[in-house]
Formats: sequence, C-alpha cells, structure tokens
Amino acid sequence: MYKRIFFSFLLVFFMQYSFAGENEIETMARDLAQQQLDAYNKGDIEAFLEPYSEDVEIYTFPDKLQMKGKEQMRARYAAKFKKYPKLHCKLLNRIVKGNTAIDHEEISGVLENETYMALAIYTIKDGKIAKVYFVKDE
Repeated sequence: MYKRIFFSFLLVFFMQYSFAGENEIETMARDLAQQQLDAYNKGDIEAFLEPYSEDVEIYTFPDKLQMKGKEQMRARYAAKFKKYPKLHCKLLNRIVKGNTAIDHEEISGVLENETYMALAIYTIKDGKIAKVYFVKDE
C-alpha cells in the first residue's frame, strides 16, 4: 500500500516540478546525491561517507530507522564494499525539489547477472545529507 501511494506521489511530484529551474539548495541536493553515488560505485568508503552528516539517519520507508550516524554506516557499507567488489548503482532518474533528491536506481553486483531496483530519498540539512529513506518492495 505504501509503495502505491508513494509512486503516485512521485508521479504527481515529477509532473508538477520537473521543468522548474533549480535554486542553490536544489543544486546542493543534486551534487551531494551524485557525490555519494560516485563514491559508492568506486567502493571508496571515506569518499562515500563525506557528503553525510555525522548524525545521519537511514530509514526504510516510511519510518523504520535502520542506522544512525556515520560510524554505523561505515561498518555496514565497508563490509558491503568488501563482500561485493562489483557492486554498482546505475542512476535511472533523479528528481530534485528543495532540499530533497529522489533517485531511482538499478543495483547490480550482489548476485551474478541479477539486478534490482531501488528508490532512495535524500534530505539535505546544513550542507550534508541528513536523512535517507529507502523504498523497498512490500
């Protein structure tokens, strides 16, 4: 149910705002989302963590807290980068409005010859990624 509501929201959101010009905070949101994506694809844990705030919160949409703080992220993602050296995230679409970037992604490198889709919602505060929401299949 959450997934259907969320995708409907995204469609309306995209249609309403996709052609509006970006302001400074939107450019920052876009740049921070891209910075962490580039580092993720290189498996570079330090560069990956750079755009995140020290007390970043990672959620499974809509409100299940999975991690809090860079140190928890460091432990989980360093292990993931080591276990899956071919891990790769292909950006399919990015929507940016205000301090929020929403990425539609295709992830590969976890299982041989298989990919899966993901949605990540990044919220920016004080020049860093403060919250991330991952939308997963029900």
